[in-house]
Amino acid sequence: MAKNEDIFKKIISHCKEYGFVYPSSEIYDGLAAVYDYGPNGVELKNNIRDYWWKSMIQHHENIVGLDAAIFMHPTVWKASGHVDAFKDPLIDNKDSKKRYRADVLIEEHISKLEEKINKEIKKAKKRFGEKFDEKTFRETNQRVIDNQKKIDDINKRFADLINNNDLQGLRSLIDELQIACPVSGSRNWTDVRQFNLMFSTQMGSLSDDASSIYLRPETAQGIFVNYLNVQKTSRKKLPFGIAQIGKAFRNEIVARQFIFRMREFEQMEMQYFVKPGDEKEWYEYWKNQRVRWHLALGIPNDKFRLHDHDKLAHYANAALDIEYEFPFGFKEVEGVHSRTDYDLSAHQNFSGKKLQYYDPDTRESFVPYVVETSIGLDRMFLAILANSYCEETLEDGSQRTVLKIPPLVAPIKLTVLPLTKKDGLPEKAREIMDNIKYDFMCQYDEKDAIGRRYRRQDAIGTPYCITVDHQTLEDNSVTIRERDSMQQDRIKIENISEIVNKKINPRL
Repeated sequence: MAKNEDIFKKIISHCKEYGFVYPSSEIYDGLAAVYDYGPNGVELKNNIRDYWWKSMIQHHENIVGLDAAIFMHPTVWKASGHVDAFKDPLIDNKDSKKRYRADVLIEEHISKLEEKINKEIKKAKKRFGEKFDEKTFRETNQRVIDNQKKIDDINKRFADLINNNDLQGLRSLIDELQIACPVSGSRNWTDVRQFNLMFSTQMGSLSDDASSIYLRPETAQGIFVNYLNVQKTSRKKLPFGIAQIGKAFRNEIVARQFIFRMREFEQMEMQYFVKPGDEKEWYEYWKNQRVRWHLALGIPNDKFRLHDHDKLAHYANAALDIEYEFPFGFKEVEGVHSRTDYDLSAHQNFSGKKLQYYDPDTRESFVPYVVETSIGLDRMFLAILANSYCEETLEDGSQRTVLKIPPLVAPIKLTVLPLTKKDGLPEKAREIMDNIKYDFMCQYDEKDAIGRRYRRQDAIGTPYCITVDHQTLEDNSVTIRERDSMQQDRIKIENISEIVNKKINPRL
């Protein structure tokens, strides 16, 4: 764990040094859990956003887009249940004065038990090699059985406590599990109390006529209140989806782990409207589709796991998290939820407006059910960086730090480098740059030795570099260098765009 923490610190430092992420308002000592995206960060973020949008809208004929306002009528959040139920259980340690989410403390305790099981499995795999049968080992190894029973018992009690809003029970469970404060090491806890996560503000020109409204804590409700508008204007039949990307705001009790948990963040959500009774089939479909989307980025399968919810939200009849193994453990990057008809029915009841779908084939009207996919853009950004960060020792003993970002979403796709700053090479390099900059996000760099320039591009994840040398002036060929293998090949100038385009644009 200490090694992983060290790697995570290096990633955070790398993000600032190379223009990916900065602390917000840093000249005023920053603002807790708020970050700004620098020149390379904003390009990476835009590319992830575009990749998701195309996979949803462009690749599916029955999904359309929406951009709903951040400010919404306050009754929206009453109908959705956020005003009454969007709360986290808060607990303080009296010795360290640190504040925690009670549910997260229990989940982290469960994760430690899971880690014990994983260690036993890893040791057994090493001992038995190809003969190892994990399923049989889990069913027969006593230490694994005992820890799994503990996990199952805690999960069952935990789910009941959360569903019943039993705050005293949560405190008692924390005491029974002997969960200590990570900072002070003590178990001197306060009582658990509820904390509403929504930011509120005032809308109106004068204080006496201003009304209280909320910064949206999720983007989904903007889709639900526009469901009928979108369905009618886009003339969609069930099943169909509405996708949206936008900012959301949550007054997190503990915002930590860099950009993983922030108070201002960006969501990419799609709500898929289906006939009642078909939701489980579409839930399985979208679960598989979303896993496929993540794997298409080239992140190894063993870096992901699916976590089915033991405790379901009030609106769901099925839910799972797609978790990525960050340096600080497996954490959610995306959720897939079967939300039933809860949201549309609630808005129909509160607004008095019918939000039903008329099926021309059966001549029936009904409130559709919804299957949701919801991914955190900032979390996906961090997952890609964490998976890409690599420190390598080369054959000559030198070292390089490289971000092996999937070429499809890399901030800079191609950099043009004249070998020297004389003999007409910069002029030729500029000519090439002026031609290909309309095809890709490119950079031009002529400062320092060529080796140092390669290292700079490795550090920001540029997949390909074009080097213009004296041979270029003779035969119009250049050297193309591939980031990960560092292999160099000779290609014609007129083929640059075609070759690079084939390399960075694999089909989903």
